[in-house]
Amino acid sequence: MKKIAFFLAFACISLVALGQQKPTELDKSPMDMSYWPDNYPLLKMSGKAKDQPIARVIYGRPVKNGRTIFGGIIKYNELWRLGANEATELEIFSPVKISNKIIPKGRYTLFCVPSENRWTIIVSKENFCWGSFTYDTKKDVVRADIKPETTDEIVETFTIYFNENAGKANLVMLWDNQRAELPITLVTTKK
Repeated sequence: MKKIAFFLAFACISLVALGQQKPTELDKSPMDMSYWPDNYPLLKMSGKAKDQPIARVIYGRPVKNGRTIFGGIIKYNELWRLGANEATELEIFSPVKISNKIIPKGRYTLFCVPSENRWTIIVSKENFCWGSFTYDTKKDVVRADIKPETTDEIVETFTIYFNENAGKANLVMLWDNQRAELPITLVTTKK
């Protein structure tokens, strides 16, 4: 009798555990990923990718939603995670140069200190950070000052992508009426 009761209790608990759980709410700032080269996922799926990509960026995509972005929800001269939710991640598969500094293969986090006339992009060794709450200047790998450009086009959802050209790429960042580009150069090793 005890075995039957135990079995019934176990079966009931198992059914509850296997019951369908409610899905989480749709994130208001979905995660996205961009590659250098930009067609890398298609090359990989078709079996045409000979090597790993040069780099990829993984980031949260906040939406403007009628808000004032720069100088509003993104405060000037304050640290920004360069996206939403978890801090933006840059993975480098081959050494690159940013602001005349060689950045070795590895995983990094990107931060930004925007102002009206200049953005300071920070490449940090800090990984797996939510926002910029645990940012530590001692983990900076490089800081690069770039000039944002005001555009006529309003970009509703924050966007990052690589715009490549002959061993170089600009990491392009767009949101609201702002466009900023971080130049990145592939470091070629002589054999």
